[in-house]
Amino acid sequence: MPRLPSLALSLAVAASLGLATTALADPPAATATKPDPALAAAIASSGRDARFIARDSARHPLEELTFFGLKPQMTVVELWPGGGYWTEILGPYLKKEGRYFVALPSPGNAEEDSGVTRWRAKVAAQQERLGTIHETTLGPGHFEIAPAGSADLVLTFRNIHNWMEAGYAEDVMAAAYKALKPGGILGIEGHRGRTDKPQDPKAEDGYVREDYAIALAKKAGFELAGSSEIDANPKDTKDWPKGVWTLPPTLEMGDKDRAKYLAIGEADNFVLKFRKPAR
Repeated sequence: MPRLPSLALSLAVAASLGLATTALADPPAATATKPDPALAAAIASSGRDARFIARDSARHPLEELTFFGLKPQMTVVELWPGGGYWTEILGPYLKKEGRYFVALPSPGNAEEDSGVTRWRAKVAAQQERLGTIHETTLGPGHFEIAPAGSADLVLTFRNIHNWMEAGYAEDVMAAAYKALKPGGILGIEGHRGRTDKPQDPKAEDGYVREDYAIALAKKAGFELAGSSEIDANPKDTKDWPKGVWTLPPTLEMGDKDRAKYLAIGEADNFVLKFRKPAR
């Protein structure tokens, strides 16, 4: 089981972020926007990995990218693409009119290095469909994720706990702020932690309190522009033996209680939209 920090330590970290220890106040409501048919077509493409398509009902790509305001002419930066779930959507959508940067983990961690190798192999196999992808690096000593002031949209999906564990989540927020144009958008999806427990600064169970994530972004200078419950899952009680990885798609417990965890589904996730103030 992951070790939770002492209450005193959690309070100290929260205070450093300007984070109140009370429950999150209601964020701005999401504004309904009509989805782009071209985005719907990219998501419906038979060229996508069948394993990714099977997860669409849990990840809601059309609704989430529409909420973030994605447009085909944008310069978009995706941070740490994992297996390429979002790459297979964003690449074709941005191919003709947009510009697509992917900030990969910096070398040095065997697990992350192997993930980058698999991602590159997937991209190489679909190069014509995905279009040009500009690779940059995100990690210790590498925070130039795109030319300063060039991006319309920076996106990260279920990564914030990794950067907290490694101790540079604040640096990532600053990198996103630097890369964005004034008025640009930062979209964050993350595993939502419980509000009745202090935040583990290392997020060793994979869960991050929503108010903690908001405080991280605000400390970098962002304004909260909205939130969405499209990835909420009330069945996720967030007290699992292997943290968030107990649940699908990882199923860290193997065959033990597998049917139970499959019935619960993927984790409860917050979806947050931030704006870099226009100057």
